[in-house]
Amino acid sequence: MSMVSSSMITSLELPPLIALQQQVSALGVRRKHIRSPLNGGHLSRLRGRGMEFEEVRAYQAGDELSSIDWKVTARTGKAHTKIFREERERPVLMCLDYRKAMFFATQGALKSVVASKAAALLAWHGVAHGDRLGAYLFSDEEHQEIRPTRGRKGVLKFLHACCQAKAWQGQYEASRSPSLQAITQRLRYIRQTGSLIYILSDFRGLDNVSVGHLAVLARHHDVVLVHIHDVIEANFPASGAFPVFDGKQYFTCYADAAMQQALQAQYQQRIESLEQLQKQYRIHLIHLQTHEDVAQSIRERLWAI
Repeated sequence: MSMVSSSMITSLELPPLIALQQQVSALGVRRKHIRSPLNGGHLSRLRGRGMEFEEVRAYQAGDELSSIDWKVTARTGKAHTKIFREERERPVLMCLDYRKAMFFATQGALKSVVASKAAALLAWHGVAHGDRLGAYLFSDEEHQEIRPTRGRKGVLKFLHACCQAKAWQGQYEASRSPSLQAITQRLRYIRQTGSLIYILSDFRGLDNVSVGHLAVLARHHDVVLVHIHDVIEANFPASGAFPVFDGKQYFTCYADAAMQQALQAQYQQRIESLEQLQKQYRIHLIHLQTHEDVAQSIRERLWAI
């Protein structure tokens, strides 16, 4: 549903998503000095690329003491160092929530549009540094998996799938809507460890079971949760009539104090669960509001990770 204004962006088009490639350089990333492809000049708490063992050689001045191979050193009587080679690529997976609740906003753009733009920007950013891009698209109508692919071809395949998703046709069947439990459980079985996984959603339906699935996922991957929300979700009015669009038709929603209390309680519980994931399970959290400039917000909040 969306409370639509005359300037609301309610559709997704391919050319603007492709054009976001031009904004990747604005993220200001210097990869040579960091473990993660996301940050600036400081070390990130993200694991970053994996390291593959290459060889053991004699210790040289300047080698890190933590890299010394003590078994070989003890056996030979001379100090030896383990040499690791940074993996050239790793999968970056975009998990995009296109369930009915994502087609909502009171200003700016629908949550689904904001999520798509953020995913496009992050996708261009990843492949610009040699990562392979894959994706999972979840909606009421379908689940689509896109296998990781290198380069521009992989991004274009992903963006085309976003624009062609059945969710944009506005044909919802509530009985078929997947729960966040089902979505997060499916993600637990991503095979290649060490992936960087972005989950872009409003996280409606986040409960203890979903939190558990995400905690397991974070043991083997870097997980970044991109929480998309509208300002009215945190400050729902106690009264008033609002025009609402559900993807197919317009109707009027009448707010009251009971509705306000229930919706704000749900929203607060969701925020607390997301913060729990951030604090306890090494999961990273970014908040994006529907009225914000996506590129600027991503740039500012990735630096904060």
